[in-house]
Amino acid sequence: MSDFTQANDPFALFGAWLAEATDREINDPNGMALATVDASGLPDLRMVLMKDFDEAGFVFYTNLESAKATELAGQPRAALLFHWKSLRRQVRIRGEVGRVTAEEADAYFATRPRGSRIGAWASAQSRPLESRALLEERVAAVTAQYGEGDIPRPPHWSGFRIAPVEIEFWHDGAFRLHDRVRFTRAVPGEGPWTRTRLYP
Repeated sequence: MSDFTQANDPFALFGAWLAEATDREINDPNGMALATVDASGLPDLRMVLMKDFDEAGFVFYTNLESAKATELAGQPRAALLFHWKSLRRQVRIRGEVGRVTAEEADAYFATRPRGSRIGAWASAQSRPLESRALLEERVAAVTAQYGEGDIPRPPHWSGFRIAPVEIEFWHDGAFRLHDRVRFTRAVPGEGPWTRTRLYP
């Protein structure tokens, strides 16, 4: 393995690590922990799936009335963590958050399995659910409503992009002497990255 601590482009390095994880991880190599804070400043954390990334940032999709979306609307900053256990690697990301365009959301929604598109309409995500039976009733109602026809993207469903100001790469080392390198920039999407090697 080449010395990743000498890399200059964090997005290229992330892409290379993700490609290796895609070959090695059993489930969801694009799974990432998403950290937000609520209105009181209490942290919140959950796993989501990254659906796209480029130099503009890292994208995931959700119900805009969910807890995570509500928290991001109030405080549009977030942290991400990728942990690829089979590779003994982590990537930590912090940055500012914005919504994807309607065109991006429409394009991605159209690629989802039909059942997932139905679920996006049927689930009042993060809100109290009286019973599993009620959820199944809602799924059946949406299924009947659209029949075999196209299922449009719900107005309450879209995506967020985390534009990083910090990306840290971590690789396990013997005796806990890990390799760590952090890339930082002052403004998301602007200016060069500063690379710093960190103590374990």
